[in-house]
Amino acid sequence: MDSPADLRLDTVNAASGRFDEIIDVRSPAEFAEDHLPGAINLPVLSDAERAEVGTVYKQVSPFDARKMGAALVAANAARHIAGPLAGHDGSWQPLVYCWRGGQRSGALATILAQVGWRVSRVEGGYKSWRSLVVERLQERGFPAPVIVLDGNTGSAKTAILHRLAARGHQMIDLEGLAHHRGSLFGAMGQQPSQKMFEGRLAAQLEALDPARPVLVEAESSRIGELSLPKSVWAGLTAAPRISLRVPLEARAAFSARDYRDVTEQPARLHQILDRLRPVHSAERIAQWTELAQTRQWRELAETLIQHHYDPRYEKHRARYAERVRAEVMLDSLDDLDGAASRVEATLAPLAETLGRQRINRPA
Repeated sequence: MDSPADLRLDTVNAASGRFDEIIDVRSPAEFAEDHLPGAINLPVLSDAERAEVGTVYKQVSPFDARKMGAALVAANAARHIAGPLAGHDGSWQPLVYCWRGGQRSGALATILAQVGWRVSRVEGGYKSWRSLVVERLQERGFPAPVIVLDGNTGSAKTAILHRLAARGHQMIDLEGLAHHRGSLFGAMGQQPSQKMFEGRLAAQLEALDPARPVLVEAESSRIGELSLPKSVWAGLTAAPRISLRVPLEARAAFSARDYRDVTEQPARLHQILDRLRPVHSAERIAQWTELAQTRQWRELAETLIQHHYDPRYEKHRARYAERVRAEVMLDSLDDLDGAASRVEATLAPLAETLGRQRINRPA
């Protein structure tokens, strides 16, 4: 039987597409905080088991801890082979890793190799991959020239960027990676951990073609509870911008549609409005609450944009006024494909000013 082969990761995406399965053998809590993109969790020790082995190691002896751990790992490995891995034939090629590429991944990899599968193991484990992520984000940032799409709240920036991505343009959706639309009402379920956000972002940066510009939405340095890495934030602030100019009424109508997940949860909506009390008058909060209770979503969106979002973002956008290279005027957001075409028309000349190859819409 072949022994497991050690794989030294040289880039964030070194394992992508090279194996049939990437298996993280760490405990569920470790996996939940962060893991290699695409990995599945087949823990050789549960959270409780890992804690128990650690206690024995400290309070009894390392030998007793290893003996206990070996029995638990063997039992868990047997369950994985008889369960999630039962359908794989002899050609299956997995990549296995733990925290430091030590005993946990080594134990499962050895067992899988004895079955007859061609197993590889990440040298240095998750810790080595995390080091690559940090280096990628902190020291290198964007490998391609960045063009930022800016515009006031409700300008459909994300929706337009996704339409441009569907046409073949490079795009990174920071809000999608963060599971947050960047505003007080913008949470889209539970956000990932900071480490997981950084890992997913690093993988997307690594995959970019450096010869073509990448489109990114204008963001603050924080998206919900997550912080943008410094090099990424620096790339956004220094990049040329395309600014969307959309009337308030059109932005309100779009926001009422786009934030339907919030309006369908009245309790969540009222909690968010309560958080605005320290910065707005009681009369204003009462007005917004009444509009919410009577389900006048467009009217609520309009007054929130007019009295909360636009005034607060005005100073922020003024800082980058000199970075604006093109303005796109949109009377309506009913035709987002048409809006994307209007933005697309500004990209080629902007790319030329960056000294890069001309952006062509794919045939």
